[in-house]
Amino acid sequence: MEVIKVETLLKVQQLRDQFDNLEKHTQWGIDFIEKYNKFVKERSEIELNYARQIRNLSKKYQPKKKEEDENKYTWCRAFYFTLNELNDYAGQHELVAENMTSQIIAELTRYTQELKTERKTHFHDGRKAQQQVEASWKQLELCKRKFERDCKEADRAQQYFEKMDADLNVTKADVEKARQQAQMRHQMASDSKSEYSAYLQKFNQEQNEHYYTIIPNIFQKIQEMEEKRIDRMGDSLKTFAEVDRQILPIIGKCLDGMTQAADSIESKTDSSQVIESYKSGFEPPGDVDFEDYGQAMKRTVSETSLTSSRPDIKSDRPSKGKSKTLWPFIKKNKTPKQSKEPLSHRFNDLMASKSKMHCLRSLRRGLSLKLGSNPEDFSNLPPEQRRKKLQAKIDDINKDIQKEMDQRDALTKMKEVYVKNPQMGDPTSVDPRLAEIGQNIDKLQVEAQKFEGWLAEVEGRMPVKSDLPRRTSALYETQNSTPPTTNNNCTQDRESPEGSYTDEQSSEVQNKVQTEPPEFDEFDDADEEILPTIGTCKAIYPFEGHNEGTLAVTEGELLYVIEEDKGDGWTRVRRNEEEEGYVPTSYVEVFLDSNAKELFYWRRVYLTEDS
Repeated sequence: MEVIKVETLLKVQQLRDQFDNLEKHTQWGIDFIEKYNKFVKERSEIELNYARQIRNLSKKYQPKKKEEDENKYTWCRAFYFTLNELNDYAGQHELVAENMTSQIIAELTRYTQELKTERKTHFHDGRKAQQQVEASWKQLELCKRKFERDCKEADRAQQYFEKMDADLNVTKADVEKARQQAQMRHQMASDSKSEYSAYLQKFNQEQNEHYYTIIPNIFQKIQEMEEKRIDRMGDSLKTFAEVDRQILPIIGKCLDGMTQAADSIESKTDSSQVIESYKSGFEPPGDVDFEDYGQAMKRTVSETSLTSSRPDIKSDRPSKGKSKTLWPFIKKNKTPKQSKEPLSHRFNDLMASKSKMHCLRSLRRGLSLKLGSNPEDFSNLPPEQRRKKLQAKIDDINKDIQKEMDQRDALTKMKEVYVKNPQMGDPTSVDPRLAEIGQNIDKLQVEAQKFEGWLAEVEGRMPVKSDLPRRTSALYETQNSTPPTTNNNCTQDRESPEGSYTDEQSSEVQNKVQTEPPEFDEFDDADEEILPTIGTCKAIYPFEGHNEGTLAVTEGELLYVIEEDKGDGWTRVRRNEEEEGYVPTSYVEVFLDSNAKELFYWRRVYLTEDS
């Protein structure tokens, strides 16, 4: 150990005359530490910016509220899980920046300040020792010059004394004076010599101590300082790599999670989910019947019997004075009556006009749907989708009811505690809140009953797969005849006046000869006859009736039914002679008169025939 120390001291002694160069080198080392610290800061900022951009990207593609239905598909869930893993991935890069800031930047900043202070101290001591040596050298030079000057003065005084002593003309007093002056100068030279010799010895000791003790010790401290700086630089570089290595396992888990999310995608499950989500509940239409246009030339026996029975049925009609057309697409014939065609041809005209009516009604309902009408009972959806929405609404209401009941139970227990221990609180202070909760529960239960009624209606009306819809009515079956072709694009529209779908089959599927009520007031003639009532109804729920052609009703109101539901979810009612319109069938409870439907059908068939 002593040998190493001596060797180090000898190496340091070799730099005793390189004080300024050492000062420059140590300052360059500190500058390099600051440069490396700046490099780590910029790397940390890059990591933070990268993590911020990754987080923003993940947040940008997170599902919105309106896209929450996408979570039911495995590929959507896999993508959103990948976004979450990417968010964790960004968190690891933030951790890298944080660790670099705390473990490298902060430590190097603190160490740099300490290094600057230590370096300043060491070089201050070196300059101070150097100044002391220089000051001693200057004092030695002064002593040397004084000794030299005194010696010269002593020589001149001795020569002057000898000259005066040899001159016979000089008095004895002058000779004595010159002798004394020479002796004084010799004494002064001797004193200067002693002083110079003593200071020279002192300077040599200080110089040896400076170059062999003070300066080597200072340089040794500077060397240790420099070695510590180099070691700290190496530790910082190692920490720089370790900070990245520490996050590799977590990043590996994030990447494994992304891979697992991709492996969890099930195409068959997603396709089944699509089928489940978009199935409407409608059964496919039945076979199209053969249309025999030869019936106009050759009547069947059933047609003749049906035509011959017309006078008996026609006698039950109102008087001709009130007989007006009920169909908006049939023009009034002001020319003399043409010869009457067979009843089957009249049915063809009815179905053709009905197709036009459906097309126009679909156009208007689609427009009202685009304008934002969204019924509370989800009647704008197909039956299967409507059932799901109603069931989800009922579940939400039941959850709210359960929350209110839990609060009521908690308040009830609190009230019991207050009753047993009055000092803990006033029992009556809980009553207002209990009353409020009771009202909330009653409202929620009424709401749940309303939606349960709609749900029961949907489940009751949804067709069973075994019961295929029939396109031929019983009347046509007895006549062995087929109905005329209708426009499939129009007749299959099952929409309400609000632009909504219903879960029942349309009127042309249930009964080919059942006619469609007029949809718009602008198609009715000014002198249209007042339709007779076929029953009564009671409003179960209030209906505001903002759309044209609808009638606003209040809960519990009694109204007259003039046209029943044709399968589109709407019933035509009348309040008085001036107020009538359509209301949702699910909002009213209908009481039809016996055989009213059949009589009303025949009446309209013959009124149309007369027109």
